[in-house]
Amino acid sequence: MARYSHLLLILGIHFIFISSQVCNDSLVPVILVPGLGGSQLEAQLNKPTVKHSFCNSITNRFFNLWLDVKQLLPVVIDCWIDNIRLNYDDFSNHTYNQPGVKIRVSDFGNPKVVEYLDSKSWFPVEGYLNVLTKAIVDLGYTRSKNLYAAPYDFRKGPSELGNWFEELEELIENAYRNNTSSVILIGHSMGGLLIHKFLINKSQIWKDKYIKAFISLSTPFGGSMKALKVFASGDDLGVFLLRPAILREVLSTMPSMAYLLPVKKIWGDEILVTTNEKNYTLDDLEQFFIDIGNPTGWKMYLNEREYATELGPPGVEVRCFYGEGSATIKRLIYGSNGFRRSPLLEFEDGDGTASLRSLEYCKKWITQQKERVQTKVFDEIDHMGVIQDNLALESIVRAVRELSNCE
Repeated sequence: MARYSHLLLILGIHFIFISSQVCNDSLVPVILVPGLGGSQLEAQLNKPTVKHSFCNSITNRFFNLWLDVKQLLPVVIDCWIDNIRLNYDDFSNHTYNQPGVKIRVSDFGNPKVVEYLDSKSWFPVEGYLNVLTKAIVDLGYTRSKNLYAAPYDFRKGPSELGNWFEELEELIENAYRNNTSSVILIGHSMGGLLIHKFLINKSQIWKDKYIKAFISLSTPFGGSMKALKVFASGDDLGVFLLRPAILREVLSTMPSMAYLLPVKKIWGDEILVTTNEKNYTLDDLEQFFIDIGNPTGWKMYLNEREYATELGPPGVEVRCFYGEGSATIKRLIYGSNGFRRSPLLEFEDGDGTASLRSLEYCKKWITQQKERVQTKVFDEIDHMGVIQDNLALESIVRAVRELSNCE
């Protein structure tokens, strides 16, 4: 998961000094796939009702819904919540927008929409993949020529992203034709998960032709306990403007959060949540959702579970980068006040968002596929640090150079 704290609170300009020889002629095309919260979303309104009289009910054109910090201010945020939250349809087992709300992903293919999340402002406070993109551009890459991005509606899980997977395939094949070269896919966090799901469903013949490598950055292959906390009592994800309960109201309607829940293959029968009355393992997840008053969460989980548990090797060369050394949630402990209060937390090693055992699952592919798998762990670099820290960026750029045969 892309941590919102870094999406909103990068208050200083990052100066990245990476010595690299420009090698324009041999560069392999790159496609960036962002994590949760890493894509711009635009909305157009024609709503029958609004939360408050000052909330817009009709807009003549699409406006930036994610991210615009002004919409997250107190009271005004109620309008934003009512626009971005999802509803669940029991008949189709899919989610849909609020009545009268149209939401679209901005400018598919253009890396600028994942560099900064506010299309109207290019200030560092709303930067995301801007530092990583600059490091790649400094190698000699040109946006929309051999450097692309595949943003998506991050509220959705893979069960509802069928059109996006088709668009990604088309983007890859167009990049191949335009550059007469196979493609490097770089995915951060949930973006890495989606790349993995995409690859395991493609034929080996197709992958051998179109995919040069998969570079995974902070990908929680086995899910994250932070997603479970979001459903139970919320989490501010480091955003000083928002209370945990506010984000819970939005994020708990998103299938993507159910997709990011811990995977049994990694967590087994561990107790993940403790209350005064009950312990919950993944086998108790349905009862957990009932007890927190969100039975729809269980339905969303059932829709996404098969995608989350497919952990087989992708069948392409892999470079897997992730951090360790940050306290990461292992267990939630609730007292007599129930799930609405913040729990006590038990921690384990990880990157602050995903546990180390989830991040390092890619190591298992070393013996499961013939294609090369290389892993690199960075001490005390957190979930977002992998796309911002100098040491990590140098390793990513070096991998791109090697894959382009640009030494």
